[in-house]
Amino acid sequence: MGNKKLLYTKDHEWLKHHQDSIYIIGITEYAAAQLGDIVYIDLPDPDSSIKQFEKLGEIESVKAVSDIYSPISGKILEVNLELNHHPELINDSAFKQGWLIKILIDSESELSNLMNHSEYNTLIT
Repeated sequence: MGNKKLLYTKDHEWLKHHQDSIYIIGITEYAAAQLGDIVYIDLPDPDSSIKQFEKLGEIESVKAVSDIYSPISGKILEVNLELNHHPELINDSAFKQGWLIKILIDSESELSNLMNHSEYNTLIT
């Protein structure tokens, strides 16, 4: 489960390097499975900025509404608009089509505040 190149938060978000200082953020398969069928997602506007571990948005499933937190500080470059019409992509493909945002990070030093794959795996097992 998951990808060894990803970094994780204790709140089940993942962060993947895309190119240069641009990273992709999503929620993990574990989180998607815990939530059940996702029916709605509220994400920030492109060009807005966010701080590490600040609330990024909300995700609503048939079971609950949960907050999503940013694994990193930076400027939001792109939001996955496909999720407005197909939030179930998060359930079906949490690490590929179900990504949430692309972010231009402020500081690579914040990456050390995140967990690697084996640390995250320990958290969820």
